[in-house]
Amino acid sequence: MKKNNNLQKEAPTTSQNDWSEIWKLFRESAEISKEVKQLSKENEQRFKETDKIIKNLSKQIGGISNSNGDVAESYFFNSFKKYPHFAEQDFESVEGNVNKYSKSLNLKGEYDLLLSNGTSVAIIEIKYKAKKEDVAEVVSKVETFKILFPQYKDYSLYLGLAGLSVEKGAEKEAIKQGVGIIKQVGKNMVINDAHLKVY
Repeated sequence: MKKNNNLQKEAPTTSQNDWSEIWKLFRESAEISKEVKQLSKENEQRFKETDKIIKNLSKQIGGISNSNGDVAESYFFNSFKKYPHFAEQDFESVEGNVNKYSKSLNLKGEYDLLLSNGTSVAIIEIKYKAKKEDVAEVVSKVETFKILFPQYKDYSLYLGLAGLSVEKGAEKEAIKQGVGIIKQVGKNMVINDAHLKVY
């Protein structure tokens, strides 16, 4: 029987140079991995700092918005104190920032301005810039108001929307809904209440 020398092959051997190259590649790979981890940590820190900056800016913007609202509320409250006239009548009482909560009914109402006399009461919603959707907001307060303030059940109830600036769409919607529009023109408060509806 003849031996087949072709079947017997020697396994390739790895030379010392090959092992050196392999170890060199492993070390480079480990260095790259370290660098990637370091960059990842740095990016994470940058993201945290960016997040902190964004939160701070949001807080500042919210503060500006709240300040604008405070300016508008102060202006209209003081104007109505000086000239308490709306719905073609004078009002004896002008109250600002009226909040009422009924625990038993689990019902809460917030009213920027309430005007009242012996026969009528008016809810005035105040905005820095009055928009069309603000008309629906003031109209939506009627039902809650009637529940929370039963002492006004026999009074005529009027609604108004006040803004240091008023979008045209808001004015048109207010007229359609029978809500008075109160705005600042120069240093004066101008009231458009000719189209009022009793709620």
